[in-house]
Amino acid sequence: MPPQADIPADGILDVARSIADRLLDVQRRVNDQMDATQSELLPEVRRQLGYPDPEPVDLSGLTNTRIVSLDVVVTPEAVATVLPLSAASAATTRAGRRAMADIVSGADDRLAVIAGPCSIHDPAATLEYAGFLRRMRDRHGDDLEIVMRTYTEKPRTEVDWKGFAYDPYLDGSNNISVGLIATRLLMGRITAMGVPVAAEPLNALTPQYVDGLVTYNGVGARNVTDQTARERVSGFSAVVGFKNSPEGSIEAAVQAVIAARSGHEFLGVDRHGMTAQLSTTGNETGHVILRGDTSGPNYSAAHIADTRARLRARGLPEVVVVDASHGNSRKNHLRQIEVVHDLAGQIGGGEPAIRGVMLESNLVAGRQNLDQRHPGALEYGVSVTDACVDLGTTEAMLAELAGAARARRGRGPGDDAVAVLRP
Repeated sequence: MPPQADIPADGILDVARSIADRLLDVQRRVNDQMDATQSELLPEVRRQLGYPDPEPVDLSGLTNTRIVSLDVVVTPEAVATVLPLSAASAATTRAGRRAMADIVSGADDRLAVIAGPCSIHDPAATLEYAGFLRRMRDRHGDDLEIVMRTYTEKPRTEVDWKGFAYDPYLDGSNNISVGLIATRLLMGRITAMGVPVAAEPLNALTPQYVDGLVTYNGVGARNVTDQTARERVSGFSAVVGFKNSPEGSIEAAVQAVIAARSGHEFLGVDRHGMTAQLSTTGNETGHVILRGDTSGPNYSAAHIADTRARLRARGLPEVVVVDASHGNSRKNHLRQIEVVHDLAGQIGGGEPAIRGVMLESNLVAGRQNLDQRHPGALEYGVSVTDACVDLGTTEAMLAELAGAARARRGRGPGDDAVAVLRP
């Protein structure tokens, strides 16, 4: 098998399947040994405790009544052992986290930009887009810290494709082991190129498979009120932001920031996939992401001022990242241009609270429907979830944001912030 860096983009899924087959065989053997050991030792524990031998009980209709199957999955430790971080990837993530944390704290006066597809579904297109962002990082590095969206999990309002990590073949086969391995391969390749990555963690398990590779985690609007999500990210090594709720509750995001900045004790999993009690220190990088809501945008100067007041009232740093898509663009990808123009005016006018901007961008503008019966019919470089702007538009928006960051820096820390809004 070739080194990770030498795997052709269109061969990543094949390599992931080959790794999964071998690791699943190992895991089945480990599980068999575990079952045998427990069968030998646990009855003795009962006897030591003075419990009688259990009587036979019919459990039919009581347990797993709606579980169709239970399949073995690869463990984070096994995947990391076969696919360890390269020195280049480790350096990228370490530098990316330091830069993003410094931007959040105010130690770095650049602007963070989290840009990329709404969701990734094609390894070749994903790596091509990463190459574009690497060029943009080289061009705007003095003013912007650009991080790539590599979202492989997608929260769904009802029922739909759940993301590359869950269904990498886009056909409903749901080979999660292959998806998790392919996700690690992709993030490894992207970070080895010098591009830090962002993700949206949806459960307690998936972050373990990309441990050490993620610079920024954005907790989505649907999960912001989930106490278990707040607890988990309190222990994340990555920088973390919380979006306001779909209904527009900024207070929910503020509460999440407070919870995530505190230490917690909770049930989680270790790198072997085993249940563990986790103790966390709290994540001091937690901040609010404004993404608009069902009633409209929330990125205006007035909205920023209101959010700052809410944070100040709770004793939190006045730090805001603005998502130019979703409710702020009213689900029209081209309106991201207007949002960025407005934000650039505020930033260039001296607004200090806006530390980052999120963009949904892909190789080709727009979106397409995924037909899981014919995944091969998809158009290359076009989103299968939310619509995105194309590379040319992204390039122009990045240039405008870089100019705004320079203008804000030129004002100096003693100048008053005056929002410059588009007429």
